[in-house]
Amino acid sequence: MSPALPQENAKLIADKGLGFEILHDAGNAYADACGLRHALPDDLRAVYGRFGIDLPAANGDDSWTLPMPARYVVGADGRVLAADVNADYTRRPEPEDSLAALSAAGR
Repeated sequence: MSPALPQENAKLIADKGLGFEILHDAGNAYADACGLRHALPDDLRAVYGRFGIDLPAANGDDSWTLPMPARYVVGADGRVLAADVNADYTRRPEPEDSLAALSAAGR
């Protein structure tokens, strides 16, 4: 799930050869409901600009917000079986951990 517009997600899927869909979280509403949405401070906005990253254009809103990276494994019954989130965006769940959580869920 990403706040990026569907066309931005489609480019990412094509560029990286991903074999899965990326859901669009318009305005980071779901991230906000989960307590994962944060606003980028002005100094970081300037850094994004220097790298040519136009977050408002990519996300379709001018909120300058991003979600914290998170992973949820949800069972067929809708219960959350595993959750992983870290405020430090450089510390993301390892793919092996995601696969182990899916395996434990019987997927």
